[in-house]
Amino acid sequence: MNVKRKRLYSALAAALVIAGAGSTALIYGHGSRVSAAEAAAPAAEVDAAYVVAATITDFQSYSGRLEAVDKVDIRPLVPGTIVAVHFKDGSFVKKGDPLFTIDPRPYAAEVDRASAQLAAAQARNGYSATDAARAERLLADNAIAKRDYDQSQNAAHEALANLKAAQAALETAKINLTYTQIVAPVAGRVSRAELTLGNIVSAGASAPLLTTVMSVSPIYASFDVDEQTYLRYLSHSVGQDSKNAVPVALGLADESGYSRDGRVDSVDNRLDSGSGTIRVRARFDNADGALLPGLYARVKVGGGSPHRAVMVDDAAIGTDQDKKFVMVVDAQNKAQYREVHTGNLHDGLRVIDSGMQPGERIIVNGLQRARPNDTVRVKLVAMTGSTAANVAAAPASASATAKSAKAGS
Repeated sequence: MNVKRKRLYSALAAALVIAGAGSTALIYGHGSRVSAAEAAAPAAEVDAAYVVAATITDFQSYSGRLEAVDKVDIRPLVPGTIVAVHFKDGSFVKKGDPLFTIDPRPYAAEVDRASAQLAAAQARNGYSATDAARAERLLADNAIAKRDYDQSQNAAHEALANLKAAQAALETAKINLTYTQIVAPVAGRVSRAELTLGNIVSAGASAPLLTTVMSVSPIYASFDVDEQTYLRYLSHSVGQDSKNAVPVALGLADESGYSRDGRVDSVDNRLDSGSGTIRVRARFDNADGALLPGLYARVKVGGGSPHRAVMVDDAAIGTDQDKKFVMVVDAQNKAQYREVHTGNLHDGLRVIDSGMQPGERIIVNGLQRARPNDTVRVKLVAMTGSTAANVAAAPASASATAKSAKAGS
């Protein structure tokens, strides 16, 4: 009985060994098929571009608001009734163009009255002067009392004073008459008429606002810059002439770039210790009148010496926790992870402060399909935002890389 059991156990063990061997063969065989499938997987297709190398000038971007160079609130200087409004709301006016007319008739009558008083004062002055001269001759001959002489001299002085007062009254009346014609003190765009025909206005501290005139060109952009920018770019320009003024550029809210060039016009005389910024005002031409006071403005301030820089499209830069990286395509068309340090935007491209060299290719589209050390199929494209075709801008030293890219694609 024991012999039969031993034989049975031996047979079962042999069967298990054979089954195990078969399973191992199947596992290894399946693994071999997976490896073959992986080996046969095609390389990922990506778009790559040469980094852009150019000579640039550093700048910093800030937000600000547009302000008129001249802003005048129009108020009446004499009381009266408005008899005419000479402009359309929102129209452009030149310096000296009529805006409002206050009833001039009372003031014209005052001019006539002052003119009459002046004529009377001139007559009295002439008579008094003649009488004083006559008294002086009689006094020399001792033919007049000293008291009478003094009275004639006093009358002459009083008549002269009255003459000057009459002249001043006439001048005042003429000035008030001119105030009835309210004209534009500066050229620019006029606001709406706050008071219209038939309204009675007063003068002085309680004078109502009639309208507002704002100059159009040039126009200011005011913004706050940080202390480092002031020390680096603006501190040396304070008090300098326009030839040495710091260049600035302006972009509006609906623009992606900076469409207008200007210069720094003034820098405030103190730094705000609370915010760590200083107020700066830049001047821009606005001949077309498209810029309005109060509009949001993006302003970039340039400075420093021009220098060579490497730039890439922002979309080609990946984020790995607190690091920035790009995928570089080497001469063997393999993707390589490269950590970079980024700088400011310049003409739509991001400046790479360190980590890149001119002539290198980076993946700009398909970054998610490429892993480090993977072989990729490269399609050369232009760097988004660059002004020239990227392949054409590639340096001669990168020709071998370009050939490899064509072979890989």
